[in-house]
Amino acid sequence: MSMTTPPGWYADPGVPGGERWWDGSGWTAHTRSVGAAAVPQPYQPPYQQAPRQPPPAGRSRSVVLGAVAAGLMLVAAIVAGVTLLGDDGTKTVPRSAPTTSEPAPGPTGGGDDESPTAEPTADPTVLVDQLNGITLPIPDDWEKSDSIVDRAVTMTTVADYECPGQKSRYCRYGRVMSSTATQTDAATPEALAKEDIQDASDALYDEDSIGNSYYGGVTSHTVVKSGAVTVAGRTGYVVRWKVKTGSGPGGYVQSLAFPSTIGAESLIVVRFAFDAGPKGPPLSGMDTITKGIRAIGDTTGGVGSSIGPS
Repeated sequence: MSMTTPPGWYADPGVPGGERWWDGSGWTAHTRSVGAAAVPQPYQPPYQQAPRQPPPAGRSRSVVLGAVAAGLMLVAAIVAGVTLLGDDGTKTVPRSAPTTSEPAPGPTGGGDDESPTAEPTADPTVLVDQLNGITLPIPDDWEKSDSIVDRAVTMTTVADYECPGQKSRYCRYGRVMSSTATQTDAATPEALAKEDIQDASDALYDEDSIGNSYYGGVTSHTVVKSGAVTVAGRTGYVVRWKVKTGSGPGGYVQSLAFPSTIGAESLIVVRFAFDAGPKGPPLSGMDTITKGIRAIGDTTGGVGSSIGPS
């Protein structure tokens, strides 16, 4: 048969009455009887890829188990990723995760000898009014107070006692508070001090903002001091009253007003309340604190200095 004969079933030259598959270049091993309905799969020549054969049963099970294991590893990786990433995408490290032994770089990315500068410890002998830019000296046996009254920065005596007007409450022998003067039309330190003294007396010895009368109310007062004073290099004004109360020994109230050393030089008011009687702070302490008021950052003069405006 010519080499140009196309592939197909032809009479088998070795088996009369049968047919053999010719692949276009030679006879194959595929045979059939003449007129058979089923056509066998022709032989694939060497240059064609043989069909993929199914793996043995044992190998199929191994492949399935391997795929399952790979899937479980993928799920574990996803879960780990979710654990390490917060809702906002930031990395979170479990508390038990080990930390690196390498030192962290300094604030500028330098070597081991660089470290962030720690905040300085607050001076326990100074009360800082950051808003108004001043500091007040804290006398011995006094302390800073966590209480905020009318947005004022406050210090008090450490010692306290049962309030004479309300035995279930405790009062301090001395209180000082610094704040910006608000809700006033006073334009000068003198006008402000003379206006504020009545409010200071009411708030410190008569009744507080919710009606508590810790001293039985103020029954009368006497002016014991009024005049100009130098505060932190500024000209201020002071008014001091001695008040009698319905219960207890009464006390001394002082309003000190002066311009701020920062910004628009808004007026500052410092209120003093010293209990009278043998256990109250010495009255001279009001003058000592007044003379010790400084602009933040100014350490000249010291407590009790009489340095005036230059």
